[in-house]
Amino acid sequence: MNMIETPDSNVLQGCMNIVDQLIQRASQTQRGFADIRKAAQEVVATHAPPDSLSIAAALFSTETHQARMLATFIFGEYAGTDESALHFLHMIVSRDPDWHVQEGLAKAFDRYCATVGYQQAVPVIELWLADEYPTVRRAVTEGLRVWTSRPYFCDQPLVAVRLLAQLRDDESEYVRTSVGNALRDISKHHPDLVTSVLKEWDCSDPRIAYIHKLVNRVTRKTQG
Repeated sequence: MNMIETPDSNVLQGCMNIVDQLIQRASQTQRGFADIRKAAQEVVATHAPPDSLSIAAALFSTETHQARMLATFIFGEYAGTDESALHFLHMIVSRDPDWHVQEGLAKAFDRYCATVGYQQAVPVIELWLADEYPTVRRAVTEGLRVWTSRPYFCDQPLVAVRLLAQLRDDESEYVRTSVGNALRDISKHHPDLVTSVLKEWDCSDPRIAYIHKLVNRVTRKTQG
């Protein structure tokens, strides 16, 4: 696997104009990410993959969180076809301290799944769900929302619920909240299915009870 490194000074100099323009454009976004995602798609459409990835690496090395989010979207566009891009998301982007970038990681992971196919992505989904970093686990639980609106999972909602249920006692409240919200999404259309799985849980564990409470509010309302 070819690793993507932060560009050296020569590479940075070669793409400085486009990088500076992208940083300026991205920094104008204060809410949402629609234009940042559009900018990423434009980079991919107008540059060869190696150049796009070099631009992304340069963007990610900046202090501007919007630029790092833009870089994350670019890596997401290539993650399904380039292992180094997926690796960068997994091992580098997930360590970024800015929550905006982590939202971008969730979207980028969903883009990866869409590219390779959601069923085909299940092994990587499982790998990320088992990762030691909560940002990696949350990228999956949050990125695929609404899970049952995605191909494969729309026909296999139990698979989605079982995958999410693996994190019912996750040590991170950040992750558990995402799991609860994702299950709550599913329960709006599959209340009986979600309820049947929740009944298997040991709610004497406060971490499990936390998610159960989040989801149960909706399942009761749906069934009522």
